[in-house]
Amino acid sequence: MYLFFSNLSFNDICIITTTIPKMLMNVQSHDQSITYLGCLSQVYLIVNFGSIESCLLAVMAYDRYVAICHPLKYTVIMNHYFCVMLLLFACSLALHMCLFHILMVLILTFCTKTEIPHFFCELAHIIKLTCSDNFINYLLIYTVSVLFFGVHIVGIILSYIYTVSSVLRMSLLGGMYKAFSTCGSHLSVVSLFYGTGFGVHISSPLTDSPRKTVVASVMYTVVTQMHGPFIYSL
Repeated sequence: MYLFFSNLSFNDICIITTTIPKMLMNVQSHDQSITYLGCLSQVYLIVNFGSIESCLLAVMAYDRYVAICHPLKYTVIMNHYFCVMLLLFACSLALHMCLFHILMVLILTFCTKTEIPHFFCELAHIIKLTCSDNFINYLLIYTVSVLFFGVHIVGIILSYIYTVSSVLRMSLLGGMYKAFSTCGSHLSVVSLFYGTGFGVHISSPLTDSPRKTVVASVMYTVVTQMHGPFIYSL
């Protein structure tokens, strides 16, 4: 469990580091420009760390399920080797996810001196600014994203269905309270991450107001990561 906590915290730091230092540098220098390569790097890193975050949240939901439903077998099932393999598998899935998104961006054509109405290179806004037809790119990116994150959400929901049903069968109120409090912190982070994430990616293609999507993106890339360690420490 603590192995997943440490990696999730490190991943949260990486997400914030991808966007905030560049934004602060732009504010200080009054130069809000970014190179094409720098913009692609931001897209790559945001998608990569966001995908890792989703994988880790799903893995932690399974970890909670094993700890509560099979406490006597926990150390056998969730041994160190298996946990490391889960982390490597999560990183591998995230790598393939971000490479796919970058390839979808690379085949697009952009005009020179394009202005991005955002504080970082957010994927949905980048695709909006293309000079070529982007319908197929939108379709493929959103289809793959829905499948990728949808599998994780379904896994989390199924884990908690079995976990809650197991907790409700407990005879001791103390054990029941401890189990629910353990799950509550994880569910709070899951709700923040997926709620703000879906808000960004659903509102971006539907709204013409950059301000609304920027506020949602701040919640998605900054606030959620800052609240994660605090929530887990409760």
